[in-house]
Amino acid sequence: MNDAMPPDAIAIHRSLLTIDTHIDIPWPTGPDPFEDGPRCVDMPKMRRGGITAGCFAAYVPQAPRSPATEDAAYARATAMLQAINAMGRNQAGFTVRVATTAAEIEAAKRDDVLAVVPAVENGFAIGADLSRIAVLRALGARYMTMTHNGHNALADSSNPRRDLGDRDAEHGGLSALGRAAIAEMNRVGMVVDVAHVSRDSMLQAAETSRTPVLSTHSCVSALCDHPRNMMDWQLDLLRDVGGVIQITAVAAFLRPNAKPDQVTTADFADHIDHAVKRIGIDHVGISSDFDGGGGFSDWRNAGDSANVTAELLRRGYDRDALAKLWGGNFLRVLRIAEEKAG
Repeated sequence: MNDAMPPDAIAIHRSLLTIDTHIDIPWPTGPDPFEDGPRCVDMPKMRRGGITAGCFAAYVPQAPRSPATEDAAYARATAMLQAINAMGRNQAGFTVRVATTAAEIEAAKRDDVLAVVPAVENGFAIGADLSRIAVLRALGARYMTMTHNGHNALADSSNPRRDLGDRDAEHGGLSALGRAAIAEMNRVGMVVDVAHVSRDSMLQAAETSRTPVLSTHSCVSALCDHPRNMMDWQLDLLRDVGGVIQITAVAAFLRPNAKPDQVTTADFADHIDHAVKRIGIDHVGISSDFDGGGGFSDWRNAGDSANVTAELLRRGYDRDALAKLWGGNFLRVLRIAEEKAG
């Protein structure tokens, strides 16, 4: 935590239940998450930066689709989820819990412990086998990002992979399998993440899902025209279905073609401001995409997280608004998915 920050900003930040909704993990091996090392997010940095919970993603890169590659993607996703679950332990003076419900995340804050929330990035992890969704959920996954870079069997991506032979669109949005996958995700209480999907896929996912959809790590196109960002009509749709956009700390999503050192929390807060003014405080949140490309000059790692709160306080956001941005809105979506499961 930055000691030069106004004491009231530090106190307010530490009082909040803060959730970073998208963090990657090194794979297959990497630095110990309980050591203050080269990772952008580890337990010392989470504690120092006042972060209650992190959604750690089992990320599966897109590959040519075949039964063998789909099986390999599923094996990787399950192994990564097991590794994420193994972070829930006591070590080096830190108590970390795996939290797979909204109530468990809230309990972690009350008990002053850290929380790990498992997630899956890229529906390629299930291949064409819908039964795998329940297995991923049983391993704790609370959301699944429908695509990554490149189309898969479920949906079109915002970033087609020409090296994989992708056309601009393959399914015209969701495939029939993708619609069935969303129904199964709804059944098991897994939130549909529309980060990385094409605009048609996002529209159809929002209309298909029985529960609100999320974009766990995106920014807004009005301020930075990028395929990964959301246009105003998409923000409106998120609002209309009760969803949330989690503004993320990727420099090139915040300012066109920007490098991390060219971006500040002011740029990040500009995107929050735009989304809040467009669709309301109940539909906007915060994420970093740390260890997956996120981070900029004054939010380089989880230890710097209070800088975001300080900038938002300077802009007039009160504690209640900050609580919604830093996790309250995400928890609401999780809770609805839990209530409507089955």
